[in-house]
Amino acid sequence: MAKKLWGGRFNKKTDPLVEKFTKSNDCEIAEYDILGSIAHAEILKKCGYLTPVEANKLLVALSQIGAKRFKKDDSCEDVHTQIQNMVQEKVGDLALKLHTARSRNDQVVFATKLYCKTHIKLCEKFIDGLVSAIAKLAQKNKKVIIPGFTHLQHAQPVYLKDYFQVYIEMLERDKKRLEYISDNMTITLGAGALAGTPIPASNYNIAASKYVKELKKAGLKDLNIVTSNSLDAVSDRDFIIEFINALSILAMHLSRLAEDLIIWSTKEFDFVEIDEAFCTGSSLMPQKKNPDALELIRGNAGRLYGNLMSVLTMMKGLPLTYNRDMQLDKEPLFDSFEKVSLELKVLEGLIKTLKFNKSKIEEQLRDESLYATDMVYYLVDKKVPFKEAHAIVGRLVKYSINKGIAIQKMSQGDLKKFSGNFVKKDLINLFDPKISVKSKKSVKRK
Repeated sequence: MAKKLWGGRFNKKTDPLVEKFTKSNDCEIAEYDILGSIAHAEILKKCGYLTPVEANKLLVALSQIGAKRFKKDDSCEDVHTQIQNMVQEKVGDLALKLHTARSRNDQVVFATKLYCKTHIKLCEKFIDGLVSAIAKLAQKNKKVIIPGFTHLQHAQPVYLKDYFQVYIEMLERDKKRLEYISDNMTITLGAGALAGTPIPASNYNIAASKYVKELKKAGLKDLNIVTSNSLDAVSDRDFIIEFINALSILAMHLSRLAEDLIIWSTKEFDFVEIDEAFCTGSSLMPQKKNPDALELIRGNAGRLYGNLMSVLTMMKGLPLTYNRDMQLDKEPLFDSFEKVSLELKVLEGLIKTLKFNKSKIEEQLRDESLYATDMVYYLVDKKVPFKEAHAIVGRLVKYSINKGIAIQKMSQGDLKKFSGNFVKKDLINLFDPKISVKSKKSVKRK
């Protein structure tokens, strides 16, 4: 078993089953833990616990470890221990000074917050890619009108570009939500295990570090990383809950988009054709072209909700400050980011190759029920009270269905039975999707 960061008061070796049970799957935060160690070495130099020569040796060793692709050593109980051991292999017992005035409780929060900040930036980049693809698709089809739906029933004609703008609005809200979470995430060192350290607070300003560029690149904007409450610093996991929550909402939006595209791709709708590169077939039925990628996006939303609930439930009963339960926040965090980032990239590619069956859309636009509300407004413009106009058109639509005769085919006499205000040629003009969408003037479109 590799060296541990603790063990002085223990006479017995840890039971192998306990070793296996307590191992942390935290390789994802290795590079951020190394950056935290670099920052800590600078702090130790400032306060005199390390000489400039000692600090430089440690900083060089840490930089060399960070420059290589990190591989998890399963003999180590966690990534923090592994990095400490790797430094010791390079500089010998000098590495034992690196953990001065430091606790894993403190460094894991530092590393996880840097992970979150970096991956929020990545997520925002992937959102931008999908938004761009949707915007280009909407612009390409800006004149296309489709049936709008409520309760998955025909409602009123709408522009296709407005339909896709909904998802752009959702994604832009998601991005703002992520930006807020990142801006609200204060990264600190100096909490120790929970009570703070003997190092003066002023030494936790590392703006003079020659590694500032690397730290800023990872998301550490404020280089005065002193904590204002050491107990909160090691016990807080709000930032993880907020990040997973934002990813869950984002996953919900992606699931809704996926569901629309799944429905639109069915034979019953046939509005869109999904490129074969984003579909799979059947092992039995040779004709099948299944939207499996979209179905998994829809299904993964539930998985992300589960990740959120697992961390919320884990945290709800924990006393202050650090408890080992908190180790269980990593896998839901890593899994949520991995799933959502893949979904964003897959959807971007799928949207770029999406094709619309305009003839099928136009066929559905011939459904007269789509223009029932326009007929109500037609009567309102003739001074008929709205509720009365609503009832008149409702009776007219029911008569049309029961008799199997289109409203446009009815005689002027038949129309007069419902309202003396109806003029056949006027009604025929109303059954035009272009006139219908242009009559809606309350929306200030982007």
